Amino acid sequence: GNRYNFMQAINLEASIEKTKSEIPILGRTGKGNKTTGWKGSGSATFHYNTSIFRELLYRYKETGQDVYFDIQITNEDPTSSVGRQTIILKGCNVDGGILAKFDADAEYLDEDLDFTFEDWEMPEQFSHLQGMQ
Repeated sequence: GNRYNFMQAINLEASIEKTKSEIPILGRTGKGNKTTGWKGSGSATFHYNTSIFRELLYRYKETGQDVYFDIQITNEDPTSSVGRQTIILKGCNVDGGILAKFDADAEYLDEDLDFTFEDWEMPEQFSHLQGMQ
């Protein structure tokens, strides 16, 4: 597959939400909560200077073939003692996107992108700060 370096990303946030079922518990008036799964979603803002997302949407419109991809995010601050953390979001799929845009009054153009993901890995973790263990 292709690999892209999204240096035009301004921000990105990905999160999981656990899905839960309410479970009655004998002898209690309140119900318990049992985790039954999770779903992943995210959002990002990019400088509006790449056609990659529109190419993916166009490909889907023309062929019906949807595109899934991975996103790797590494956080590293060389001035911090915690090292770096890497998260890989697997099976990402955009929810939609901007086809065309202009704003004659703007200093620059950006675009927001919402997506879902199917799985994730954490190959690198931050070190524990002193006193946390």
